[in-house]
Amino acid sequence: MDAEWEQRVEAAWGTLDSYGEDGAEEFRAVIDELVGELPEGHPVGLFERACAFDSTGHSDRAVPLYQEALERGLDGYRRRRTTVQLASSLRNIGRAEEGAALLTAELEKGGGELEDALRACLALCLANLGREREGLALVLGALAPHLPRYQRSMAHYARELVVDGPA
Repeated sequence: MDAEWEQRVEAAWGTLDSYGEDGAEEFRAVIDELVGELPEGHPVGLFERACAFDSTGHSDRAVPLYQEALERGLDGYRRRRTTVQLASSLRNIGRAEEGAALLTAELEKGGGELEDALRACLALCLANLGREREGLALVLGALAPHLPRYQRSMAHYARELVVDGPA
């Protein structure tokens, strides 16, 4: 894996939408070809294959690949992306509680990129679990720092949602 390989993978992902619904298999073949250049069982290859299944509507096939990528030591930014995407896929296949637990543990580690994505995905998991107020609080809390005004108010409202505040 080198910068040139990474560029080719990024370029392949840039073409995903051009395949349309009927081209999912063809797109996965492009990713498989690139992954085939890596050693068998390489965590990055597992991650890329999982993403290809996930992005073409096969969360059920992505989950075990994401899990194996993590087990094989995927690290850095891709590890964090895997956490978000695995949790989302778990939610998609009816395992929102597992997804919520995974995201909660990741958020407790603190810091790093994709904090807002972790919170957004956790909010979706919580909504699936009937905990919409908690999910909305997470989304408002994540959004507040990005607003040009009303940051303090939105952060307050987010806290209020989970501390027996107004409906």
